[in-house]
Amino acid sequence: MDSSARSGATGSSNPRAWIVAGVAVAGVIVLAEVARRRRRWLRGKSSPPPYSGAFCDRLELAPPPQPPPPAARQQLPDLTFAVSDNFEIEGYVAGFGNPDWKRTHKAASHTAAAVKALLKQGATCVGRTVMDELGFGVTGENLHCGTPINPASPSVVPGGSCSGSAVAVSAQLVEFALGTDTTGDLRIPASFCGVLCFRPSHGVVSTLGTLPNSHSLDTIGWLARDPHILSRVGDALLPAAACGLKGKRQLVFADDCFELLKIPNQKTVDVIENAVRTLPYGFQPPKHINIGQYISSNVPSLKEFCEPSTKLQEGKSALKALCTVMLLLQRYEFKANHEDWVNTVKPKLGLEVSTRVLQAVNFTDDNIKSLYIVRTEWRAALKNLLKDTGILVLPTMAGHPLKRNSKQRLSSEFEDKMYAFVSIAALSGCCQVVYLAAFR
Repeated sequence: MDSSARSGATGSSNPRAWIVAGVAVAGVIVLAEVARRRRRWLRGKSSPPPYSGAFCDRLELAPPPQPPPPAARQQLPDLTFAVSDNFEIEGYVAGFGNPDWKRTHKAASHTAAAVKALLKQGATCVGRTVMDELGFGVTGENLHCGTPINPASPSVVPGGSCSGSAVAVSAQLVEFALGTDTTGDLRIPASFCGVLCFRPSHGVVSTLGTLPNSHSLDTIGWLARDPHILSRVGDALLPAAACGLKGKRQLVFADDCFELLKIPNQKTVDVIENAVRTLPYGFQPPKHINIGQYISSNVPSLKEFCEPSTKLQEGKSALKALCTVMLLLQRYEFKANHEDWVNTVKPKLGLEVSTRVLQAVNFTDDNIKSLYIVRTEWRAALKNLLKDTGILVLPTMAGHPLKRNSKQRLSSEFEDKMYAFVSIAALSGCCQVVYLAAFR
């Protein structure tokens, strides 16, 4: 994406402007390579499956007609899209992935702001998609709606919580789809289903008209197969920046994160550097960093959340502590939003989601201020690392998806790695582009 049109703020002194301008460029670097690989991958596939289990509500919201000149033409004419089941649509009840929620709530009186913005630009909404209950869960399995079929690999789960949106895009049922990303809810299924994803910086796209999981972590993002469509949706939803990046960009590789995978660091560097050579703007020599050690040295309040007798290296301990803070913050805010409803309705939930919901409603941490202090320190530290032109490069996922209908659950080691990766963007509030499925 053109970073100068994506910052959503007025200057590099604003952390939101810096983060979007930096990380969004990472998507540009690899999108051309992704498009080539995806075309090659699709050539070996048969036609998309007639039924993927992606949708929970079929509907059609048509855009207004193209305005006559001299008005600007719509940016997304003739494109179809879907939205997750936590987006409100006037006259319909948002289900939040759970029938008890849908049963106990009324139809919305307004349509979500992001949906209205896309309709105004000529796109047509064709339905709402299946999601993990209440925005929890990472596998994409829903006790009530079933598990959408992952078109990229039907034998594995699609990932969640926005499983249906990723499946609808991957199965070519829509050109793009919206979802919310709190702790990886879009990035995880994008990776598993082999589609592109853009998670904007927190607060850049209005969440008005979406059901909250954790309001200070929730962001609205989108998925697409085609990088050009991903960018066009950004043109419609992201505010234009008042200033662009100055100077050459610099890639900053989080080597310790890649070392947690079974992929040689040099392979990652080679792929991205080869893509960089085709771009019109300049790059400084890449930089390599142990991001865990950097976090440990520059986020002093995080020490409170590090395990006291851990055998982990300092950097790995800091990464685990960072994701602990993210999950504690999610629990605190979910409890503030939905504790009364959970205790009153006692909804029927899947095992994984039920565990996470109980952890949230039973949350009793009295020192909640420490969570927000860590987040403030981490935002400042990341800004200082990347300045105005840095681009942090790190993995999206920790490994292969689970098999469908498997009795196995995600291992604690897998979850620790996965949440460490997603917490870097989530807790800082920065944007992130998902550009390559881990298992392909």
